Amino acid sequence: MSLRTPPARHAIYTATLLALSTVSAIAWADPSPALDRASLSVGAFYTEPKINYEGDTNYGRIDTGTYKTDHVTLPRVKASVLLGDSQGLDFDYYRYDKTYSPDLSGTTNYNGLPLTGNGRLDAKLKLDLANLAYKWWIGSGNDVFGIGAGAAYYQASLKGTASGVLNGVAGSGAYEEKESAWAPLLELGWRHAVSENVRIYADASGIKKNGGSIQGHIYGGAIGVEWFPTKAVGVVAEYTASKISLNRQRDNTDLNVRLNGPAAYVKVRF
Repeated sequence: MSLRTPPARHAIYTATLLALSTVSAIAWADPSPALDRASLSVGAFYTEPKINYEGDTNYGRIDTGTYKTDHVTLPRVKASVLLGDSQGLDFDYYRYDKTYSPDLSGTTNYNGLPLTGNGRLDAKLKLDLANLAYKWWIGSGNDVFGIGAGAAYYQASLKGTASGVLNGVAGSGAYEEKESAWAPLLELGWRHAVSENVRIYADASGIKKNGGSIQGHIYGGAIGVEWFPTKAVGVVAEYTASKISLNRQRDNTDLNVRLNGPAAYVKVRF
């Protein structure tokens, strides 16, 4: 499966433009101290992915079970812009792009014949997710609550070589799957200003796609703290979790990914 999202550096450019898009506008009244007029966060999160992939091929049905990879560091970019004092735009992008070599097993039917096989898949799994939401913030003191609606564009691709034994006959062959889709997005958020330089926050998001060539859901959440040793530049520590479940019905293909772990960012606010 695959999305046609731009490379990570293009996501950074997009986020930067978003963060700067209203800085030169006319002055407003000050928003809640828990919010920034515009901000850009660049960093990564450290996770031990758990991946399950199932799909039919000429070599039998791929069924990896729950495959736990080594710990990886994944790039992530976030940006936000206030439009007025209580509404704004939020952008979030991250990518998983690592090798994937699970054992294969399972049964299927090919050309009407029952087949059973097992082997190995040596491949690279790429997963991109970009979110853009319009957000409404409620509250004007040190605590604000937000609700957002928007769209997500996700891509998954798996490319490599499947090899093994099918009905007693050894074989191997190239294997490639690509898919991408748009889906509606809902976000919830909370921000609290502990002081002028310290803030805490919690976020949750849900993406649900029904119909089309690929469907499924993506749920995510994060809790974190921000510290600004200077007025414009700060650091962010966060724990984030994502659950991704995608399905392509025409060939009964399923991809499930769990990404949980700590994250850190450098945040610039304007």
